[in-house]
Amino acid sequence: MGTESNSLQLTGGQRSRSARERLYRWLLFLCAAVSVLVTAGIVAALAVDAVQFFLMVPPIEFYTGTSWVTAREEFGALPLIFGTLAVTVIAALVAIPTGVAAAVYLSEYASERVRAVLKPGLEILAGIPTVVYGYLALVYLTPFLRRFGLDLGTFNILSASIMVGILIIPMVSSLSEDAMSAVPESLRQAGYGLGATKFDVSTVIVIPAATSGIFASFILALSRAIGETMVVVMAMGLRPRMPAVQTGLFGIPYVDPAATVSNSGQTMTSAMVQAVTSDVSAASPTYKSMFALGLTLFAITFCMNYLSNRIADRYREEYE
Repeated sequence: MGTESNSLQLTGGQRSRSARERLYRWLLFLCAAVSVLVTAGIVAALAVDAVQFFLMVPPIEFYTGTSWVTAREEFGALPLIFGTLAVTVIAALVAIPTGVAAAVYLSEYASERVRAVLKPGLEILAGIPTVVYGYLALVYLTPFLRRFGLDLGTFNILSASIMVGILIIPMVSSLSEDAMSAVPESLRQAGYGLGATKFDVSTVIVIPAATSGIFASFILALSRAIGETMVVVMAMGLRPRMPAVQTGLFGIPYVDPAATVSNSGQTMTSAMVQAVTSDVSAASPTYKSMFALGLTLFAITFCMNYLSNRIADRYREEYE
């Protein structure tokens, strides 16, 4: 009797556990499916309105035009693409070296007590509202840079780019530090056993071993820089412009970087904000241009993420 009762309980318990497992499996699948469907819905919404825009403005005119004046229905996106890439490149020059250096210090040099204080403090930067960064760039950073003799306008590309770089430093440093901390201690000990210094171990062993994670942090941070809006609206201005091409020795054309970054500009994200806040019809080309710019931004960030995954797969190292 007792053996039969235990058998029935075990059978009932096994059935109940199987039912719970199936429920958990379907709940998790539902969460994953919702994420994919939401992403697909966003892309579809962008694509539908972008196609309507391209029926009014040819894609060749959109991607090769050098004049973006929506009041005259001139929709050449090159100045906006240039402004976006300029901000991204300068922000990367600020954030990547600083973020990686901070990650190396936190991972290899800082004591547990110092790390417990510095890392949360660094990550607080990521929690500051972006409007505060824009205000700091406009009111403090631009006047500070002028003290070094830079002829900067009130709204300029340089201040906005530096502040966007500061904004993404926590993302680079935190993710890179996590990747470096995941490197097995045995690799470090092997380096020390060969007589290497801590700096040698950090630069020759730890950083190469964590390359895939470090590259992933770069791409995520740069994707964040490309999509940043408030800082560039406040500090960079809303005047899309192409850099002035000058003629140098032997008639070779060139662009003066100092003159380019000292003037105002506009990115794709700020142009989208301008389009959606202007008093225009929802069927007008100006309003529809917001979706074409959004689809272009999505394509750029998608390519960057795809490249990041390929690099991560190429340099991924597995340890046992």
